[in-house]
Amino acid sequence: MQANGKAIAAARPRVVAALAARLRDLDLAEDAFADAAAAALSVWPQQAPRDPAAWLWKAAFRRALDARRRAAVRQRAVLDAPEPEPTPEEALLAADEPIPDERLKLIFVCCHPAIALDARAALTLKVVCGLSTERLARAFLVAEPAMLQRITRAKRKIAGAGVPFEVPQPSAWPERMEAVLATLEIAYAQAYEDAALAGDAAGFAPEVLRLSGLLAELVPDDPEVLGLAALVRFAEARRPARLDDLGAMVPPHEQDMALWRRDLMAEGAALMARAARIGRSGPRQILAAIHGAHLSRRETGETPWADIAGLYDVLLAVRPTPVTAVNRAVAVGEAFGAERGLAALGEVDAERLQSWLPWHAARAGLAEKAGLRVEAVEALEAALNLGPPPAERLFLERRLRALAH
Repeated sequence: MQANGKAIAAARPRVVAALAARLRDLDLAEDAFADAAAAALSVWPQQAPRDPAAWLWKAAFRRALDARRRAAVRQRAVLDAPEPEPTPEEALLAADEPIPDERLKLIFVCCHPAIALDARAALTLKVVCGLSTERLARAFLVAEPAMLQRITRAKRKIAGAGVPFEVPQPSAWPERMEAVLATLEIAYAQAYEDAALAGDAAGFAPEVLRLSGLLAELVPDDPEVLGLAALVRFAEARRPARLDDLGAMVPPHEQDMALWRRDLMAEGAALMARAARIGRSGPRQILAAIHGAHLSRRETGETPWADIAGLYDVLLAVRPTPVTAVNRAVAVGEAFGAERGLAALGEVDAERLQSWLPWHAARAGLAEKAGLRVEAVEALEAALNLGPPPAERLFLERRLRALAH
């Protein structure tokens, strides 16, 4: 059952994207996929398909057509019109071939400028990546009802404005690119928070690695596109060293540098060099520089915390978010002492961060470093109560046990 669930989760982005492109209806695409997934969990234990994605596409498309026919009956529509010419998707169904990959197309659709800026990335992550409203609310640090309203309004806008389900001409890309990059960045962050890639966001890591590289080829003169591609490569270069022998998460400054992937480090450095030649800096290039600074330990033997704190100062000026502020506080604590780190953390809007696990982990680390055992224990317990992924849970539990002795 667990394997079937993983296969369904892995297929979801491709199937929903293809359904949305064919049906021109995001809600219908999501509902049809949900019905197909429920059927799969019932049927697959007895007869597993050769191609789970193709099976789900077929089942979902049939259910979507049935839903439309039922709606037409309710509206007394004429249902005996001639059958249309088969679409490419239908031809693929007949041949039992894998479905086309429509994800990048759907990302551009959901990032249409007709949709409110604060809803574009959220809608894309909901439809293309399948993130729950609750998880999206945590990622954007807003209340769940507010996030649901954003997504609902965005879907209505697409339906009402007749937004075309097609990739626009390159001349129209700049007005959508920020939302596209935000979508990919947040999607990757969901995978990065899970060192073992054990959760439902595991597939985002290789997918964003691929899509960011594709965008860097399509838009080679946008330094923020290059910065995102570099950021993902620098972060993924450390992936092999992010778990210890027991499966617990390992922080960057404690990782075995011999396990870091040199090929991804080189790719990221080349992308950053290209971005630097263009000369326009932005938040994703700064984030890439921060990841690159962690990787510099391979050459120097030490993590340049003062440099990292300085980079976070610059990032906070251009991206003044609570997430940036928390990460800056950690770097300040490492570079200049726990007291200064705690003071920086105290300036953050804590109320917005109660459901964000890294904030509690940052509090715990700085409190422990400052000798505030009770505060550190309280923060670790709060982090564990948020249900971290397996590797992060092992790491936090180990720290909690150490404080108990």
